[in-house]
Amino acid sequence: MTNEIMKRFLHLLLFLAAVTSPTLATAQDLLTWTELPPMPDALGFAGPFAGVHNDVMIVAGGANFPKPVWDNDKVWHDRIFVLTRDGDRYSWKDGGKLDRAVAYGASVSTSAGVVCMGGNDSDDTFDDVFLLSWDPESERITTTEYPSLPKPCAFTAATIIGDVIYLAGGQSGPSLETAMSNLWALDLSQQANQDEFVWKELPACPGPTRALNLTVSQHNGYNDCVYVISGRRQHGPAEEPSSYEFLRDVWEFNPNTATWRQRSDAPRCWMAGTGVKYGQSHLLVLGGSTGELFFQGDELRDNHPGFGNETAAYHTITDTWVAAGKNPVTQVTTTAVQWGDDLIVPSGEIRPRTRTPKVYRVAVNRAEHNFGWVNYVVLFGYLVSMVGVGFYFARTNKTTDDYFRGGRHIPWWAAGCSIFATMLSSLTFTGIPSKAYAQDWVYSIGNFTIPLVAIVAVYVAMPFFRRIDATSAYEYLEKRFSRPVRLFGSASFTLFHLFRMAVVMSLTGLAMAVATPLTPAQSVLLMGVLSILYCTMGGVEAVIWTDTLQTVVLFGGALLAIVLLVMGTDGGVGGFLSAADDADKFRIANLHLSPTSAQIALWVIVVGAIGQNLSSYTADQAVVQRYMTTADPSLAARSIWTNAALTIPSTLLFFGIGTALFAFYQSNPGRLDPTISTDQVFPYFIAREMPIGLAGLVVAGVFAAAQSTVSTSMNSTATALVTDFLRPFDTCKSERGYLNAARGLTFVMGVIGTLLGLVFVNPDIKSLFDTFLVVIGLFMGVLGGLFVLGGTTTRANSTGAMAGALVGAAVMFGLWKFTAINGYLYTACGITTCFVVGYITSLATQKPADDLAGLTIHTLHAGNSHDDIDSL
Repeated sequence: MTNEIMKRFLHLLLFLAAVTSPTLATAQDLLTWTELPPMPDALGFAGPFAGVHNDVMIVAGGANFPKPVWDNDKVWHDRIFVLTRDGDRYSWKDGGKLDRAVAYGASVSTSAGVVCMGGNDSDDTFDDVFLLSWDPESERITTTEYPSLPKPCAFTAATIIGDVIYLAGGQSGPSLETAMSNLWALDLSQQANQDEFVWKELPACPGPTRALNLTVSQHNGYNDCVYVISGRRQHGPAEEPSSYEFLRDVWEFNPNTATWRQRSDAPRCWMAGTGVKYGQSHLLVLGGSTGELFFQGDELRDNHPGFGNETAAYHTITDTWVAAGKNPVTQVTTTAVQWGDDLIVPSGEIRPRTRTPKVYRVAVNRAEHNFGWVNYVVLFGYLVSMVGVGFYFARTNKTTDDYFRGGRHIPWWAAGCSIFATMLSSLTFTGIPSKAYAQDWVYSIGNFTIPLVAIVAVYVAMPFFRRIDATSAYEYLEKRFSRPVRLFGSASFTLFHLFRMAVVMSLTGLAMAVATPLTPAQSVLLMGVLSILYCTMGGVEAVIWTDTLQTVVLFGGALLAIVLLVMGTDGGVGGFLSAADDADKFRIANLHLSPTSAQIALWVIVVGAIGQNLSSYTADQAVVQRYMTTADPSLAARSIWTNAALTIPSTLLFFGIGTALFAFYQSNPGRLDPTISTDQVFPYFIAREMPIGLAGLVVAGVFAAAQSTVSTSMNSTATALVTDFLRPFDTCKSERGYLNAARGLTFVMGVIGTLLGLVFVNPDIKSLFDTFLVVIGLFMGVLGGLFVLGGTTTRANSTGAMAGALVGAAVMFGLWKFTAINGYLYTACGITTCFVVGYITSLATQKPADDLAGLTIHTLHAGNSHDDIDSL
């Protein structure tokens, strides 16, 4: 009976989701085509080089047939045309001439100009490579010679990833029988090194030889990859129709591993078509020939219908194709280029022997979405209630002990939920699902180290802080080393949390821009202002109780989301498991040794996670502060174990959501909007697939989770500043003065964090999860190193600690700026550097003269303590 009720409830939710979800843009609405001024030549061109430099579009070379087209031979051209723009006004300029007439090569846009490769004329196929650059001052084109291709090549296509150009396919002679499986690369960053600035032959495409293929780059969830799509090949006499094969296969080349893998075939042949990357994981095919009328050109002549009007979108993560609507006319043997936010298709062939001078601007439409008044009521009602909690607890704060430690009467379970919410944050709610959606479960191993680190927190770190009755974690550093080390640690922590606030708010704002009509900047302001209000008024008690409420809401919303995702996948639970297993989405370990690979190694995860969690649970004031809010050590220990226990189901839940998102959108590829980023995929699902009202509540929960992190940072940085910088110097003369200072600093930290959040809004970030890991590593590694150095040795002294901290900070900066080391390792590297340098420096200087009773693991039970350790 219970199962039947549950089943009916789930079906009701799915029904509500279906009838209340906003309508997505249909395939026909995905692209908008607008005509720009036509090419200055009325015949138009096939096979021109095309690209963008210094905010102009350069179109050079090409071939056409003079009219009447069926009575004249093909003519190759050397003219260069330049399209300029001023706002929405476009105009063509004469750009001079190429060194010779040429067409059917490949071209890519770079910061230095348009790189043109290969091509042919009526007699020869070329291996020439040159750069066309536009000088806006003189309004002239300059040409620079580049290294020649390994072979002559025409009817090919190229793309660029970073500084490396990749050229794939094409034919080395006049006949299609000379088509190749080649993949060549030129690294533009090596121009100063003549030995390295050459084309290199990479592993050939495993598929058949081909020409007239598409070559496009895009991120696949792990790496930027090269995609070779469609094309045409010949494997017999030219006069035999059966000799020609019109290809639909798709191949992906990973430059990091130099390996190929085959992906899902295209729904049709896109021979000689135009393809471009769009967003973070979509490829758009704007047209191409099917080859169906390949042998009927002479018969049909001017009655030839063209090459079809279909366009398509390919999603690299789910490996799915969907129709993208109709184009006005399919232009083949041309190059589509990205110019700002627009895609431009210049000229090209529209039927055999017929070119067009038309130039089209293509815009990708965002799916229309109306958040709805019900969702607005739920969202703002929830957020206002959070502010109400702050005002409620404002009346209980009489001293800084109340404001910073809640008077030490917080229930252990609430403190545990607060630790969990502090570590969770909205980045976990959006970042982890997006990471599992794009990749796999490899990062989950990191969360499973938290229960291990909890042992250290309960039996080592927390007793240290309870013994010295710490309000700030950095009081320990003064007792163990010196006041300068304490101030260094406190200042580092404050900087970390200012940046943490900025990262959390800006990235959450970007992620939530698809779930609400609010812009990222408006979301940042909403989160920041409300957090400032309730945190400034209510202190840590308001923070902890809102954290606890947010934990419940987030768990509830996440559980509902995964149910809807799985039920919406073809085949339900079985379909979800099958789709995830086929795509290897449940992989939990990469057994290689590279510390730089995008597919992160198991040892990197384990070492990096231990380092991060060790720093967080021993050196992060935001966590340590919770240790001091309960009445005694045994209750503080329970709060730590509560957090550790919540980590396991939350990890399974949020990684499961990511995998379910993959399965859902693989089953429903047409419901995925190409304009969203990978990090926006879960908020996008919440807003568009969840029932009205529930969507508002979950969106409110995500906002509230961000506020949880932000308010924690505000309160803990204010705690550190008052306790470490004001009290030791007797700045304020009364407890009331320190309480007012605490509130004032909370307000100031919130304002600074919010302003930084507005500055940090960056829609080009590929993974907020990875970005956050880097921020943690840059700051927390050194702080963790200081606590490990002080807590595990009796020989370390103040000089060594400061030397270790400074060298560690320099190493962290160097790792971030000059190496490809995975950001997950930063914290472990910081701890190690600080410890090694600090200990060696201590050995070379005097032994510490202060009493170390209760300050190291070797002297933990020596001397008196404020709390009864036996109660643990």
